[in-house]
Amino acid sequence: MTVKYGQKPSSKQIRQAFLDFFASKGHQVVASSSLVPHGDPTLLFTNAGMNQFKDVFLGFDKRAYTRAATAQKCVRAGGKHNDLENVGYTARHHTFFEMLGNFSFGDYFKRDAITFAWELLTEVYALPKERLMVTVYAEDDEAYDIWNKEVGVPADKIVRIGDNKGARYASDNFWMMGDTGPCGPCTEIFYDHGAHIPGGPPGSPDEDGDRFIEIWNNVFMQFNRDEAGVMHPLPKPSVDTGMGLERISAVLQGVHANYEIDLFQALIKAAARETNTADLESPSLKVLADHIRACSFLIADGVIPGNEGRGYVLRRIIRRAIRHGYKLGCRAAFFHRLVPDLVAEMGEAYPELTSNQARVAEVLKQEEDRFFETIENGMQILEAELATKPAVFNGDLAFKLHDTFGFPLDLTADICRERGVTVDTAGFDAAMARQKEQARAAGKFKMALNLEYDGAATTFHGYDKLETAAKVLALYKDGSAVQTLNEGDLGVVVLDHTPFYAESGGQIGDSGELKSANGIFAVEDTQKIQAAVFGHHGVLKTGSLSVGDALAAKVNLQARASTMRNHSATHLMHKALREVLGEHVQQKGSLVDTEKTRFDFVHNAPMTDAEIARVEALVNAEILANAATEARLMDIESAQKTGAMMLFGEKYGDEVRVLDVGSSRELCGGTHVSRTGDIGLFKITSESGVAAGVRRVEATTGEGALKLVQSQQSLINQVAGELKAPAHEVPAKIAQVMDHVKSLEKELARLKSKLASSQGDDLATQALEVNGVKVLAAALDGADANALRETMDKLKDKLKSAVIVLASVAESKVSLAAGVTADLTGKVKAGELVNHVAGQVGGKGGGKPDMAMAGGTEPANLPQALASVQAWAEAKLN
Repeated sequence: MTVKYGQKPSSKQIRQAFLDFFASKGHQVVASSSLVPHGDPTLLFTNAGMNQFKDVFLGFDKRAYTRAATAQKCVRAGGKHNDLENVGYTARHHTFFEMLGNFSFGDYFKRDAITFAWELLTEVYALPKERLMVTVYAEDDEAYDIWNKEVGVPADKIVRIGDNKGARYASDNFWMMGDTGPCGPCTEIFYDHGAHIPGGPPGSPDEDGDRFIEIWNNVFMQFNRDEAGVMHPLPKPSVDTGMGLERISAVLQGVHANYEIDLFQALIKAAARETNTADLESPSLKVLADHIRACSFLIADGVIPGNEGRGYVLRRIIRRAIRHGYKLGCRAAFFHRLVPDLVAEMGEAYPELTSNQARVAEVLKQEEDRFFETIENGMQILEAELATKPAVFNGDLAFKLHDTFGFPLDLTADICRERGVTVDTAGFDAAMARQKEQARAAGKFKMALNLEYDGAATTFHGYDKLETAAKVLALYKDGSAVQTLNEGDLGVVVLDHTPFYAESGGQIGDSGELKSANGIFAVEDTQKIQAAVFGHHGVLKTGSLSVGDALAAKVNLQARASTMRNHSATHLMHKALREVLGEHVQQKGSLVDTEKTRFDFVHNAPMTDAEIARVEALVNAEILANAATEARLMDIESAQKTGAMMLFGEKYGDEVRVLDVGSSRELCGGTHVSRTGDIGLFKITSESGVAAGVRRVEATTGEGALKLVQSQQSLINQVAGELKAPAHEVPAKIAQVMDHVKSLEKELARLKSKLASSQGDDLATQALEVNGVKVLAAALDGADANALRETMDKLKDKLKSAVIVLASVAESKVSLAAGVTADLTGKVKAGELVNHVAGQVGGKGGGKPDMAMAGGTEPANLPQALASVQAWAEAKLN
């Protein structure tokens, strides 16, 4: 493959040449990890190539290789790393980008890292050496000498960067993972775009210009920094590098800005096509080209638009894209139509984009349809405020746009920035805080959320016991600690040991009974006060209960058994949904109680009857297999290696519980059946949508499923009895009945029309003459809207030149029709006439000059309203 400077290689060729080069140097080419980091709650999104190797660098994980190379997809659009507001307005800011990286895990170090980089850039990519310069940490003489004495970079092309950020080791050329831990110097490689571009070399006062652009960073993990700030040499120094594909593509394709490379040009042209935009330099087109990449890859990796966390960041990006489309004249969904163009550009390198193409487009379209319903009203309000030329946009109004019209704050700020207006973010935050406070005041929160407790933890025995001896550690009444609860008191009890499961992971808390020598406390719910402190909520039924009392804690066996059946079935259903609908299915929420399991998951279309039946069949097959349930405690790394299902965004501790239910394997702390056969029977009761790209299934098991089946069978039998047919003939019999009903409805309509026609003949004789024109206002008993229209047409034909109002009353509602013959529409409008009458009977209407309809809700006023028509017509006809 030829990839050389001046020959304008494609981005695909540049990416592949990088991977091929490092493969030839003994590196394992590793696929890009998901944009949703697994097992790292510190990251919102994958934002660097080293993220998937973090545990390897920290020594918590080992791989079969010591050298790796990747093309890693990254997003920086939320949290600490947020480039969103600059996207579309600068040459190199993106929400989504690709980071090319090579890594050494205790293998090679500075010399090889530097020479590999130089060989790739100057020999494979054939960049002119005179256009390259490098930086090193001021104290890193080793790196300086390698560049100068071994590679041959002149001294005037090497810049030493010291502690330029206000503290020891705080430097552009010293990398730290955190305040403590692995760290070390780095060396960066810059490309000189030429003197015609403003800006100076790194380290100079003009370094922020665009002439000298960093294209590669080599981090040398050399030390471990302790809490005292002392640097301890690492026994196995490592290397972490990164080179942005977009930046190196711009260099190799001879352009200055990333948006000028082939990949972006294709997407910009696609955006111009869908928005009918001729100006290919429009910043809005750049925004769309960038945002379709971030949105599509996030959705392909399981993120869906939502109101919090990753889902909210995705929603913000989508809505920013929609606003720029709106700015270009789009008034309906368009953004999703860019997905095929993106797949054509990047689907080969990232197969998950191709396999999820249809789902990505559908999720985007749903979000577009939702926002386009409100964007116009929101934009009118925003534009009206900006028309007053404020220096600062009102914070309360910004919140109204957010709360009522779905405008994220940064979208409002983006629009204001274009007009040179800032947003009162403090006012926005204050309005948001007020709303949250109102919501808190209106809500009913569990008592345990506000209890102060600093005693011993609760030991949980509920996996293998439903009754245990315990001692009261603390009591609460009305949110305050007390020494004693008396009969009738509502309260919370903390025990040293308990068999009661506290609500967690979607499973409700246990109910049951605490029985001491002095009284009985009925437990209605169990919630965690702290991570390992269980609060038993309920009421003291008899006697008293005091701190220090010994008692027997007993869980409600029947309720627990029902809950366990539903919870175990949830695991089997999750696996079955993935098998039937696809691997994109991911849990987005669940509730397991005694009656049902409710499961929310990522999917972009309603399930068909066949899909529901298939899921039911798979789950019931697992139940019939009657496999034993197995739970194991292990460290998180070992759990990951077992292939256990983990939920995106869930924070797990160092030790986790791996649960095998049938062929399902998930991390779960809930209570479950001993064998799958204990579930008895599984039946889905409903399937619905709860948000864009999120479906909800509800199901029941055991006795609940049996009752459901029996109830449905009873209903079928009842219908069969009414139809006087065997149960298996019910569908055909219903079809016959419906055909007969349709036939009767047609006959009824025919008879009404005939009746209206006969009434029309009689009504014509009631018309009065006003200034040579026939005027008629009358009521037709039993006529519907169609009958009124038909009668109106017959009367107009019969009377030739006339002004007519017809009315009927049914179920306390008034129907009105007004007609004017063609020769009179210059003087009298049917719409004005019908509204004259409708206004008197509590309604309004409209239509054409010769025919108009209306309705009303005050039939008692109809006689007087009809009587007023003659005078109204006389005034118009004079």
